[in-house]
This record gives sequence, structure tokens and C-alpha cells, in this order.
Amino acid sequence: SWSDEREVVSTFKIDGSSCSLIYENGELVMAKTRGDGKTGENITKKIFFLSSVSKNIDHLGKIEVRGEVYCDDMNFLKLSEKMDSMGLDKPTNKRNIVAGLLGRKENIELCEFLSFQAFELYQEEISLKSEKEKFILLQDLGFLTPDFFINKSRQDFLNRLEESRKFMSEGDYLIDGLVFSFNDLSLHQSLGETAHHPRYKIAFKFQGDTKETILNEIIWQVSRNGILTPVAVVEPVELSGAMVGRVTLHNYGVVKQNNLKVGDKIEIVRSGEVIPKFLSVVEESKQEYNVPSCCPSCHEAVREEEIRLICDNPNCPDKIKDEILNFIQKIGIDDLSSKRLEDMLRLKLVTDIPSLYNLEKEQLLSMDKVKDKLAEKILKSIEKSKNVDLVTFLSSLGISGGAYNKCEKIVLNGHNTIEKILDLKPSELELIDSFAEKSSNDFLTSLQSKKETITKLVSYGFKLKAVVAQVKETGISGKKFCITGTLSTKRSELQQMVKNSGGIVQSSVTKETDYLLTNDKESTSSKFKKAQTLNIAIISEEKFFKLLEN
Repeated sequence: SWSDEREVVSTFKIDGSSCSLIYENGELVMAKTRGDGKTGENITKKIFFLSSVSKNIDHLGKIEVRGEVYCDDMNFLKLSEKMDSMGLDKPTNKRNIVAGLLGRKENIELCEFLSFQAFELYQEEISLKSEKEKFILLQDLGFLTPDFFINKSRQDFLNRLEESRKFMSEGDYLIDGLVFSFNDLSLHQSLGETAHHPRYKIAFKFQGDTKETILNEIIWQVSRNGILTPVAVVEPVELSGAMVGRVTLHNYGVVKQNNLKVGDKIEIVRSGEVIPKFLSVVEESKQEYNVPSCCPSCHEAVREEEIRLICDNPNCPDKIKDEILNFIQKIGIDDLSSKRLEDMLRLKLVTDIPSLYNLEKEQLLSMDKVKDKLAEKILKSIEKSKNVDLVTFLSSLGISGGAYNKCEKIVLNGHNTIEKILDLKPSELELIDSFAEKSSNDFLTSLQSKKETITKLVSYGFKLKAVVAQVKETGISGKKFCITGTLSTKRSELQQMVKNSGGIVQSSVTKETDYLLTNDKESTSSKFKKAQTLNIAIISEEKFFKLLEN
């Protein structure tokens, strides 16, 4: 195979517009489209409106950062409403509006609704050995990056393909596949490039098949977070060799923005998605636009929150079912299918997640088609699920923004017991990669709402061990480090040394930081200046290694 059993890094392939950012001595001096790969259009004034693009970075010399400009679901709805209020034509889809806004000569302030993720950087003086190091450096410089994963086996690749298919249907911005590249950057140099593409990188793009059809009905389903998700029932059409009768509409914002209603002729696409998705309205029907004012499951009133309709009833049947099913699948309880869970809920054998652990054999035998052997097997699987690691446990609870890789980052940053995690403060979470102010607050609010469930599960005998590298007691145990500037050791290696020795790595300097690690004696960087202002110890690698010895 192409990978030949070498480590490969994979990221989602964002479907937007390519952009290069040029920085000189930490200041953004130019932004340009990639164009033909050599020349591109100057879009500096427009890029200054993007809040996700750092105008100043902690880096001397000249550096080029490449990435993708895109529009997520929430900003697409806000942009649509803004353009409509200005008397401009509403945008029809997220892909076209990005190129459209970057190419405009007027109303360039509308670019504030666009976002940027970085995936490449160029500077001769930077000595990096792996793709992983490169992404960590980009994050340290303040850029959003795609989530990256190290793939070592065929199963890893298959898992990533499945995740990308799911994101195409459920994610909050457009992707059209995956990008794979060798983790070892020395291979990038030795393999080189052809006239058309690099040999060290390959893009896997799902081929899209589109058709027009008629929207017959919009069904609203309730997720474990109480979000009402719309699905369109359409006149069946053949797409990519399969007959399609249902299409995801993604969220309430899509329905609202496109004024979707029964009878509309719509264009749909099926690329890699499990369920095909809506693209655009071809022809509007004369029927009335209608969205639910109450939950289709519990009939309680729903509220509108930007691009979502939300049911706040904690006892909503569909909400409870989806929450329990998500837990069963993530925690790994075999033989409990969605159908069996529905039967359990109907018979009131199960009412919430903890009630799974109170099930008795006689109760299971009261269910249709459940005999003695199967009942024993289910109970054994439930009992076995208690011996689970902390990261898997957290990611199974359905916490807002609590995907496995996010929970893993929390645990690896020293919050390695359930007690420490329940005591987390927003300011602590914001120091961890991928957690901004809003995502930190959302995560912790959702976490606290599940505290009773967590407490019950722990009392039922959950082990919750943190599966991380063995940590030894050293002179830096519990100390907080920020790493920046000139270094002779790879940044990722220093970060791992800190974690393995019981220390905590921070992405920025705060009053809680114990040490700023850099070989620079003087620097104009914001981290260096802030450390001086707060009287935080600035130490070299040599002093750092002495601390480790102690």
C-alpha cells in the first residue's frame, strides 16, 4: 500500500478556499489566495476581518502559514440574515459564498463570518521532524488546526474514513474527504513531488453524485442533547447506485435559511455520507413554511438558539433513549441493540444510564426473544463495562464538546481522576488545546448536568483508570509550563517530558504559570513579555533538565 506500514497523519479535507498568510517578525503583512500555487490574489484587507486569524504571532523572522478559509453552519445563517438585511441576495451554499466574499470589492466586512484553519507552515529556520510537531507548533502560535490523528494500521484508516463520512452528514462545516501525509518529514524531502502533486501526501476525496427530487415531508428527531434534527423524506431517486428516500437537512438553521417546505424541488448529494444531504432549493413550492413549536417526542415547548431548536425537558423519551444508546455504544456493552433498548424503555426496565446496572436476569427474561443464555450474556457485558478507562467513560456520557480526542487531551493535561475533572474551572480548561472560552463553558455546564449520573456509576464500581504514561515524582510534579521561542530539543519532546514527570503543559502564559521554558535571553514575544510582567521564572533547557534530575 501507499503507507507501507509507516506512520501517517490524517486530517479532514476542508471544503473552502485555500489561503496563505505571510508574517514578518510576528506581524501579518499579507494574505493571498493560493491561485495557481505560485501567484494568488491579495486578500489581506478581507482576512483582517477573520477573528480566527492571528494578526500577531509569537515568532521572529518571516514565516508562511497555509490553510483553508471556510464558513461554518452558525456563521452561514448569521451571514445570510445580514446579507438579507442589507438588500443583498442571500447565499445559496457555504462552498460558493467563501470564494464569493474573498473575491468581493465591496462589503468586505462580511468576511467576519468566515473562519480559518491552518495545516502548513514554511520557514527555513524551523527544524521540525514530524507532521505532528508541525500541528502542535501551529496551535502554539495561536492557529486553529484540523484535528489530526496518527494512523498505524489498516483499521485506523478505516476508522478515519467512517468518521469523515459521519462528519460530512453531521459536522458543522463542509469537508469532502481526508488528507493523508507521512508523519516523518524527512520522507517529504526524499520522496519529493511530481509536476501535479506531492508523493508524500495523498488526498482521499469522496466523489459526489447529485440529483433533483421533491421534498415530501420533514421529520424532526430528538438527540441526547435535546437538539431537534430535521430529516427530509423525498421522492426516491437513485444516487451512487443506491435508492435514496431520506436526506439529512443537518439542523434547524438549514431549514430556516432555505425556507424549506413540503413540495420544494431540491438538489441533493451523496458522496461519502451515510445519509445523503441537501444542497440547495431548485424550485420553491407554494405550500406554507412550518417548523415545530413543540417537541415531537414529549410535546413540551422548544426554544430557538441560533441554528438549533432545543427541547429542554430532561424527561423527554427520545432524548433519554439517544443518551442511553450513545452510552451503550461508546462504553462497549455488546448485545444491547437500539431495538432491545426500546423494549427496555417501553417495559420501564431502564429509565436512565445508571439503571442499566440495576438490571436483573428475571427482568431481561420478560423481554421478547430473550432466553436464559442471552440474558446471562447481556448481564456479563454490562458488568464488564465497569472496567473502563477514564477517557472512554467521559466520552460515553454525551458531554457537549466531549468527543474522545477532547477528553483524552483533558486527562493527558493532568486532570487524570474523575474528582479532578469534576472540579475543573473554565480558566483551566481554556489552557488545553482545542478549548476556547465558549467550548470550555459548554463542556463544563454539560459535565455538571451529568454529575448525578457520574456519582451513581462510580458507586456501582466503575474503575476509571487514566490510561496514560507512567508519571514519576520529580522536581516539577504539579508545576505548570509554557514552552516558546528558541529550543534545541523538539517542542513535542519537551512537552512529553513535562507530562511524564507530573508537570502540566499550558498553551499560554497566565498568572498560574510556574515556568516559561525558552533559550531566549530576550524576546519581543507576547509570552516572554507577559512572563516578565507577572514575574514568572524564565528558564532555559539546561535549567529545565536540572529540575527533572531533582
